[in-house]
Amino acid sequence: MIKMVFAAKRLPHLSAEEFHRYWRETHGPLAQKNLPILRAKRYVQTHTLDTPFNEVLRESRGGGEPYDGVVEIWWESIEDLEAAFATPEGVQASEELLEDEKRFMDLPRCSMWFAREEVFIG
Repeated sequence: MIKMVFAAKRLPHLSAEEFHRYWRETHGPLAQKNLPILRAKRYVQTHTLDTPFNEVLRESRGGGEPYDGVVEIWWESIEDLEAAFATPEGVQASEELLEDEKRFMDLPRCSMWFAREEVFIG
């Protein structure tokens, strides 16, 4: 399995509450509709908690400004991902997701990459 990890930042005009509600209630169902077309096997949103421990953690590590959350999407293989994006339906599904992301994510400030997990506990 491979996955795409997407560290998300909200658009500056959105409050954290607005961002998380839109991401969960609007974009989540859109992803549920489109990601099977892209042959995705799993989709998880991780929403950043509003807790003072975030600042303690950043200060202890010298970390930067936090992300608003992380998305993880799993595929069987890179080849399966490539095949999904090579179809007209896959291109359309991807474009629909991107257009919606532009409504609530500050894409130039987001970070994304493909990865393979190496599990040490669990």
